Amino acid sequence: MSADPVVEWAQVSDELASEFPALGLAFTLIEGGPGRSPRALKRRLKEMSDRYTGARAVSLRQEPIPRAYRMFVRQVGIDPDDSPPPMEAISLERMRAGEFASRNLLDDALLCATMDTGIPVFAFDAERTDGPPRLELTDTGRRLVIADARGMLAELFGRTGESSAVSAGTSRILLCAPTVKGVPDVSVEEALWIVSDLLAAGNLGGRAGSADTS
Repeated sequence: MSADPVVEWAQVSDELASEFPALGLAFTLIEGGPGRSPRALKRRLKEMSDRYTGARAVSLRQEPIPRAYRMFVRQVGIDPDDSPPPMEAISLERMRAGEFASRNLLDDALLCATMDTGIPVFAFDAERTDGPPRLELTDTGRRLVIADARGMLAELFGRTGESSAVSAGTSRILLCAPTVKGVPDVSVEEALWIVSDLLAAGNLGGRAGSADTS
């Protein structure tokens, strides 16, 4: 197992901090790229798929961490039934597809971290960001976003902007994980550690940036 990465906490705008005192964003920088998922990670997804039953999907909303994110997105004006928080969205896709399908090293690592901890993790190409991330509100639309010195990187619980998205050529990744009221900081840090460990193991076993075609 690799050494735990250094986890830092992002600045939160005064307006957001005043309205949501428990809102935070943990982040870390790690070496690696999307790459090919090793067999061990594919087995982990398969075993996770086998354990994840319909009953678990139904009860997910009542588990403390998924419930905390669900309550938060509703609080900021997002209907969680129309736009489910990440763990719920992943579970719904598992029910639709019948499995947690392997895509690539990074996506598989993010999925495992989210399903193991309940914490959503965002990934950005670190070389395409400017300075440390922060949480703020956009001037228009009142959207909560992860931003850098140049502007929005992603909507919180939404899409990542194309300008900072991880690509086949990415060699250094910025990982971010938001926390809300009711979510322990240690769980957020654990989610980042899981992604880091899986990427480190995968990049040792194959070329970073290779597409998985198996």
